[in-house]
Amino acid sequence: MTITASMVKELRESTGAGMMDAKKALTETGGNMDEAVDWLRTKGLAKAAKKSGRTAAEGLVAVHVEGGKGIAVEVNSETDFVGKNSEFQEMVGKIAYAAMGVDDVDALKNADIGGKTVEALITDKIATIGENMSLRRMAGISGDAVVSYVHNAATHGMGKIGVLVAMTGGNETFGKQVAMHIAAVNPASLSEADLDPAVVEKEKQVQMDIARESGKPEAVIEKMIVGRMQKYMSEVTLLNQSFVVNPDLTVGAAAKEAGATITGFVRLEVGEGIEVVKEDFAAEVAKTAKG
Repeated sequence: MTITASMVKELRESTGAGMMDAKKALTETGGNMDEAVDWLRTKGLAKAAKKSGRTAAEGLVAVHVEGGKGIAVEVNSETDFVGKNSEFQEMVGKIAYAAMGVDDVDALKNADIGGKTVEALITDKIATIGENMSLRRMAGISGDAVVSYVHNAATHGMGKIGVLVAMTGGNETFGKQVAMHIAAVNPASLSEADLDPAVVEKEKQVQMDIARESGKPEAVIEKMIVGRMQKYMSEVTLLNQSFVVNPDLTVGAAAKEAGATITGFVRLEVGEGIEVVKEDFAAEVAKTAKG
């Protein structure tokens, strides 16, 4: 039987499956629509696709360090409950390990884990666990030494916030303290030199507009801005922030005392920047009933 584009379209719309999966299902079942739906369900493809529209803003960040290289990956799920699922945790750990051998998320999605791509492994877990999941992002860092820290850990090496700190000199204890500081304070960059110039210029313009509202002369405003921008840098750049372990020192000064040079950091937080659209309970029930 000839499988037409309209048949594939109909099956996709009824199951939410991908185009190639829908076409294969129809081919395998001789064009029988009901059997094709069942075929997709048995393969876990229809169930996975139906979940794909739901927001996955929970999950875990996992960190993995080998020598002078560290990787952090974020794998999302719909609910915090899944982050406590040992099956999900095992998958995330394997993905973090696989990330050591690739350079970006696209390559990681196609990386092999036990004969399956990471993307296929996640699809399987969507079907078995019953929630939408996604590999959202990864970040890596290298240095003479890399220290990791996980905040609000669900299990070893993964939790809600994952931090990696690259440095020369110092020791692991100091590196861990810096990583904890980064987890808590969330600096925008290592130093002023690493900040986006456009962000700095925007902040400077905002501060000038605020100062002008006071009606002071431009010469006075210029001096005011110098002080305000110094304060801004002390708030957003790691090396200029007050160290949470010893607030009398900046992180940069503390590093100097420890004989360390911090060369970079990575901080990933679960769900950071994801907008979750919340429905009221009545709307959710109505939507489910229609489905």
